[in-house]
Amino acid sequence: MATMPAMRRLSTEPVSDEMLERLVQAAVYGPSGSNAQDYQYVLVTDRQVMAGLAPLWTRCVDAYIASVGRTLAATMDDESYELMRAEIEYQRDHFADTPALVIPCYHLPKVNADLDGLRGVVTQLGTAGLGRLAAHGGRISLLAEASSVYPGTQNLLLAARTLGLGASLTIWHLMLEREWKAALGIPSEVHTFAVIPIGWPLDPFGPVDRRPVAEVLHRDRW
Repeated sequence: MATMPAMRRLSTEPVSDEMLERLVQAAVYGPSGSNAQDYQYVLVTDRQVMAGLAPLWTRCVDAYIASVGRTLAATMDDESYELMRAEIEYQRDHFADTPALVIPCYHLPKVNADLDGLRGVVTQLGTAGLGRLAAHGGRISLLAEASSVYPGTQNLLLAARTLGLGASLTIWHLMLEREWKAALGIPSEVHTFAVIPIGWPLDPFGPVDRRPVAEVLHRDRW
């Protein structure tokens, strides 16, 4: 965990199907809400499919650099920002040569609450709580899906590091999620949560640069 930075500069050398399936197996070992296991993983290795996705990736990356990237530039020292930007642009320019992509997906089945269920919610939360639940139900559903995907995704990233593979978790594709799903045949009702490029790294693994625990830890209350 301490030597697992985002690895964006990847070799064109293929990654075996056996190793990629081991990564997805690691993801499947992750927990999901109610153990529903309603996740799916799209694995892309076909060169033509990758080439077709490259223009979408470029548009998303350039939009990121023009928006969030500009904000980051004001919060980072120039050297760190330029290094990060150079790695992102390298990945953009060589995306079609990426050995593999994994796209984690999830679709939470719709829950139809019956009258007894609603009464139980009101008993525990009150009518005001029921109203808040109704108002924020979409966010809760999305977080329920995300919390059933990202633990497995972290498993995948750790497994990749253990095998010596480089990977990076990205969500830039969400800027054009409809186009990505159309290109990959993902049903419209299924949510995608990341695009993870995977391959043999061109750079050595090194220590991650993270904030000290003392700066982020709150004991007993904020």
